[in-house]
Amino acid sequence: MEKVYLLGGLRSHIGLTGGIFKKIPAEDLAAAVMKNLMEKYPCTGNAEGIFCGNAVGTGGNITRLAALKAGFPTSIPALTIDMQCASAAAAVELAMAKIGSGMADILIAGGFESTSMQPVRNYAKEDPRYTPEGFTVAQFSPDTVSARAMLEGAERTCQKHGFTREELDAFAVRSHQLAKKAREENRLKDIVVSVFDSNADEGIRDRMSPKLASRMPKLFKEKEVKALLETVTDFPLLQKSLLLKEKEQGSGLPSENKTTVTPLLTAANACLMNDGAAFVVLVSERALKKFGLQPEAELLNGCQWGVDPRYSPEGAIETGDRLLERSGLQPEQIDIFEYNEAFAVISALFARKYPKLAERYCPWGGALAYGHPYGASGAILLLHLWQELKQMHGQLGLVSIAGAGGLGTALLVRNLQK
Repeated sequence: MEKVYLLGGLRSHIGLTGGIFKKIPAEDLAAAVMKNLMEKYPCTGNAEGIFCGNAVGTGGNITRLAALKAGFPTSIPALTIDMQCASAAAAVELAMAKIGSGMADILIAGGFESTSMQPVRNYAKEDPRYTPEGFTVAQFSPDTVSARAMLEGAERTCQKHGFTREELDAFAVRSHQLAKKAREENRLKDIVVSVFDSNADEGIRDRMSPKLASRMPKLFKEKEVKALLETVTDFPLLQKSLLLKEKEQGSGLPSENKTTVTPLLTAANACLMNDGAAFVVLVSERALKKFGLQPEAELLNGCQWGVDPRYSPEGAIETGDRLLERSGLQPEQIDIFEYNEAFAVISALFARKYPKLAERYCPWGGALAYGHPYGASGAILLLHLWQELKQMHGQLGLVSIAGAGGLGTALLVRNLQK
């Protein structure tokens, strides 16, 4: 395999739905960042492909549209990848594999998303899923067509592992505090570009505290959580849940009068909806020599994995573990873990499994603070990891991100700049 190097990359500020990029179509947001990428890295004019994730856009090969709007040569092909939240990381992994196989020397990978401009779609009238009002969230699993499938999976995962709201909220507070500190120290200045007059990531809450987090509204009612858990038939997976306790006591499934189930997911410990774009430039050793380039990091390995869709947040942990195993590494050898904090339960799962490594996890905050523009988040994680390794003098870093439908993508990175 050829070596694959990270030359650099850029991301936009991350906006809230209906926020700074509320009137900007996804392809225009992507094109604006791509233009800056071309200016900063002129070798991208010789790229042999552009691979980008996009999860809730208008469909079609929207990456090609964005590339043409950005002014890339028409000879550069483009491909759009939909692995939902893991789309950008999957795009990076595909580009990595193509360069590693010797099929390309310069590739652009990343993703972009606009939930503000997310279209409403519809099934054919003959489809049993058809509704007159249409839908915005695709079906991810055979057992549900719920538009809240990802939230439901996160709530189930919280209940399955017996977390408390206080535990989950603590990770949300941590994320905002660390992101605020990183912003004050201007840690991300080399990778964030202003487009359409943006000047900051909108999601970081300077005043986030345990008290404020405790006041945030719950995303489910108790009866809704009970309904979610009643659909789970594999009770051995729920060893710490109230449901299993009742089953062992011979009382069967809980009723309104038997068991109190506390909803755990809130507006604090679940990420908001966002707009954003992020891209990286990957090159081969041949490209380094040909264009006289200086690499920032080396991409060593990648991995994709699947888990039970009902507990999709577990995909981040499981995929990261699989990549470590594939790479022959122990967790203690990783200096920084950049896992996507779509939900605080992902952070809680990591901390529970690797308590001694908790300080290495998202040291500048994660998606609970910055935001999670689905199709772009994997590239955002990689950009943040690059800067963290560089500025904190780390050697090895691991990106991992869960995706809808019980999927995950992970990347292993080695810092070359100390």
